[in-house]
Amino acid sequence: MSNTPHTLHDEFPDQMDAIHALKVKSPEFAQVLEDYDEVNDQIHRAETRVEPVSEEAEALLRKKRLVLKDKIVSALQGA
Repeated sequence: MSNTPHTLHDEFPDQMDAIHALKVKSPEFAQVLEDYDEVNDQIHRAETRVEPVSEEAEALLRKKRLVLKDKIVSALQGA
């Protein structure tokens, strides 16, 4: 498992089977998951100063992660 906080497994530990099933079934959902992982990695690199960004840029990334997480939750509720 990754040491990056807020991974999908960390956020949805009891729903990984449902996430996998939706990912296989829906290319759109698979893209949301990919986007979430990418944004989450960007935030982690910013927090650890591997790739520093401005506070504003980091805040925007955090908001984007929340929007993507909301999309994941909505998709899981609709499954």
